[in-house]
Amino acid sequence: MSALTALLLAGGALAVPQTAAAREHPAPPAPYADVLDLHGTPAAALPGDDEDNNPVTVFADRGAWHAYALPKAGDKDAYGGFSGPLYIAQEYPWWLSKSFSRIRLTEHGRTLDLAGGGTPRFTSLPGRLLQTYDLGRGLRLTLELRFATDRSALVRAEVRNTGTVPRTLGADWTGSLLRPADKPMRDAPSLTATRSGVGVDFARVRETWDYLTDGTERFEVTHKDPVRTTVDGDTYRTEAAQPVTLAPGGSHSFDWTESYTFTAAERTREQTRTRDVLAHPASAVASSDARWRGYVAGVTRGVPADRRRTAVKSLETLVTNWRGAAGQIKHDGITPSISYKWFTGGIWAWDTWKQAVGTARFAPGLAESQIRSMFDWQIRPGSTTRPQDAGMIPDVIFYNDPARGGGNWNERNSKPPLAAWAVWKVYEKSGDTAFLRELYPKLAAYQAWWYRNRDHDHNGLAEYGATVDPANDSPEQRRLAAAWESGMDNAPRFDASLGTDVVANRAADGTLLGYSLNQESVDLNSYLAADQGYLARIADALGRGADARKWQQRSAATSAAVRKTMYDPADGWFHDTALGTGAPLTARGRGIEGAVPLWTGTASKEQARAVRDKLTDPAEFATTVPFPTVAKSSPYFAPTKYWRGPVWFDQAYFALGGLRRYGYDKEANALTDQLLTHASGLTGDGPIMENYDPTTGAPLNSPHFSWSAALLLPMLTRDE
Repeated sequence: MSALTALLLAGGALAVPQTAAAREHPAPPAPYADVLDLHGTPAAALPGDDEDNNPVTVFADRGAWHAYALPKAGDKDAYGGFSGPLYIAQEYPWWLSKSFSRIRLTEHGRTLDLAGGGTPRFTSLPGRLLQTYDLGRGLRLTLELRFATDRSALVRAEVRNTGTVPRTLGADWTGSLLRPADKPMRDAPSLTATRSGVGVDFARVRETWDYLTDGTERFEVTHKDPVRTTVDGDTYRTEAAQPVTLAPGGSHSFDWTESYTFTAAERTREQTRTRDVLAHPASAVASSDARWRGYVAGVTRGVPADRRRTAVKSLETLVTNWRGAAGQIKHDGITPSISYKWFTGGIWAWDTWKQAVGTARFAPGLAESQIRSMFDWQIRPGSTTRPQDAGMIPDVIFYNDPARGGGNWNERNSKPPLAAWAVWKVYEKSGDTAFLRELYPKLAAYQAWWYRNRDHDHNGLAEYGATVDPANDSPEQRRLAAAWESGMDNAPRFDASLGTDVVANRAADGTLLGYSLNQESVDLNSYLAADQGYLARIADALGRGADARKWQQRSAATSAAVRKTMYDPADGWFHDTALGTGAPLTARGRGIEGAVPLWTGTASKEQARAVRDKLTDPAEFATTVPFPTVAKSSPYFAPTKYWRGPVWFDQAYFALGGLRRYGYDKEANALTDQLLTHASGLTGDGPIMENYDPTTGAPLNSPHFSWSAALLLPMLTRDE
């Protein structure tokens, strides 16, 4: 058991065993049943549509790299099993099967109809998937799936005799592979019978943009009771070695685990763990249920009753996107979305900072771990590949780095500096001073990198830019990397047609350090000021008084420079400024980044009042879903074009927090209600999206998006 798993399992009361009376008279639906619609069956191995989004919502837990869904009512071909699993081929999601482990019950050689007593019920609850079948004639079957470890799901199939005579039943399981359509991935999976169930081995495939395996991966079903398995091509059948006889009122639980591992070492470790789980399944269930009760309590604390289902939806989104340490991901982290091909297997820097703030509300240990997952790859002094970038945090890391054929890893740029804020917010929930001590020098090194490599004219105001990297081999590629570094990729303020260009940054001895945009960005420098303030708090908590004073002075100086040079009194908004002249770049329109100086406390009261007026104006930023990335009045406003108009919840979080910081709570409350009411899916069972159309509330881009889910949590308690 990992230290993180142990921490997450610690504490909490055990689940109270269900009485026979409770089983006979099920309780009414739980308040957090089906907060997301997890019903669906895959049609093909490739989960995405034309936009690479998986149309079937899935559930995972504990950082597992495989996930499941529920059948749809009426889909009798799927009865008796859970949809999937969806497995991640190191970086990309694929469906292994429509339903890999479907249980069948027989009596006197006849297969029993799982819907013999009526339509089954398929329900998702926090931490588990549940299926209930009335077979008629006094038999009931309940299937429950939970994750018992970071690599294994535990499935319990309890059959109960509610009649008045004994029943003798046989059981078997069957499933078939869904093969990818194209070679070489089509030939990757193969079925193998085992003494305790069935396994799927995967051949080595190195298709950089679609499918990555090393030939050591394994999906394995392990049954508690003795079984025998036969394989016929892509289909298998596992049969219970002995029938079971149920007395009236009696029951039997068929228990099995479904494990997905990447390496031989993981497989060996997991075999030991699954043996323990199957030896004590009730203990695994109780531990999981206690952990999830703690999670739910953490995210619903302080949330109004009518918004608590949204909070639990955020929780389920974050946990399903949790990936355990694997490959080059050295600590557990949270990916942006398991439902979007390109977001499934990667850990992004500024996503991580924001996600950790939300995760800390229910699992501070996991929040710490995901911050470590990025700092594991901070460029060290003496680096042989990029010594000039000591202190930098890469944009994104994946299971594979470039040396292993990974195409998604990115060190062309970093991401906005919000790490100290994230560390402090996690500390507020954990009280873990050792975590502060561990991260403090790394945070200081990251600050130093920004001013060494991204302050072209050494005036204390930084620019977004690009690293010295083979991919940054032209002015246009460097401009693109710099826009990515902002996190607001295609925002109008980075358009080449509006004069955005890059300049080289060199050390005193002429060494090329990297590149900067020819503009100093208001959000970047406000974030730097905020992080300097949080570094002051961290230093003070560690008893480093001199350091604390130094950081506070730097924060004040950075804020003063932003106030003085980046605010345009003519239109009452903060703007990026031209490198060299310091002139506000107002022709590029107002962007939501101009509200960040309120969130960071950088703006003066008068400046904040003017920004407030724009944030609350329906013709500017108070759209149907408030806080578009570009003002509605801007000639560049495009409500469905990524960072050119859609609403992102991180920017809404900053804007709302800024209003509250300057005393505009009434306005912030009204805009929060407007956002929560009009953003599609938040009040029903739809997914939390990457972004939203500000004019209609329609969902846009990736579903089940982690930073949206994470920052919804403080918005729901109005403590941005």
